[in-house]
Amino acid sequence: MLHRVNLRPGAEQKVVFITARVHPGETPSSFVCQGIIDFLVSQHPIAKVLRDHLVFKIAPMLNPDGVYLGNYRCSLMGFDLNRHWANPSPWAHPTLHGVKQLIVEMYNNPKINLEFYIDIHAHSTMMNGFMYGNIFENEERFQRQAVFPKLLCQNAEDFSYSSTSFNRDAVKAGTGRRFLGGLLNDTSYCYTLEVSFYSYIVGGTTAAVPYTEEAYMKLGRNVARTFLDYYRLNSLVERPLAATPKTRKEKLPVFKCTTQQGQGTSHADRKPEKRSQAHLKDQSLSAQ
Repeated sequence: MLHRVNLRPGAEQKVVFITARVHPGETPSSFVCQGIIDFLVSQHPIAKVLRDHLVFKIAPMLNPDGVYLGNYRCSLMGFDLNRHWANPSPWAHPTLHGVKQLIVEMYNNPKINLEFYIDIHAHSTMMNGFMYGNIFENEERFQRQAVFPKLLCQNAEDFSYSSTSFNRDAVKAGTGRRFLGGLLNDTSYCYTLEVSFYSYIVGGTTAAVPYTEEAYMKLGRNVARTFLDYYRLNSLVERPLAATPKTRKEKLPVFKCTTQQGQGTSHADRKPEKRSQAHLKDQSLSAQ
């Protein structure tokens, strides 16, 4: 029986926070998020290890009003919610305001390490799955941020590290990735996970493979699996591995990334230097 680290009284919790569907028309993001959820609550040996060592907080639909109305990008009141993270209104952007308050509350808790924030989207012109990350002046922090996408590239044949980019575009300043990347400490990693509306190309081939609901959910399962590699928990998985709880058997892809694996040092055990309570409370109050 594996020891449940997160259930031990006083244990420090490593938290992965995932959001999706802030843009209501980006339906593939819901299937990716569903794949993550289905895998994490399954009886797969990898899922059991992840539940024993990490805490996953998932908000699968940040824009329920927009989804209900059939909007493509905006909320009921006509706001692009992914441009209002800096100062969300509890009246005009209630879901964003609530999620941001929860994130700040967890970050203020000395027993919690908020280590990942991943916001899932769908892209209307690009192929494959890929990520957006932030740019930092500190080169070591910048290199450490590239580790998770590189590992995901090894696990998911439809994920492209070559399409992954790190930027600080002014037009993206109000997004969750950009805002939280500036708010949280230097051992927290914030990403936008994008997936194509249409298709993906497997490395070494030229033929486009159309995405299906199952393929989107498989990408979600591979995102969840990648945390096992990142936190170096592989040795804790019971053998033999059971098949992922889906109708068809799946194998780990033979697709290899063209990039080097990067600095895979043990980031998981590094304790972040928390910002002062006063600083974060000021950030929180300013958001109101």
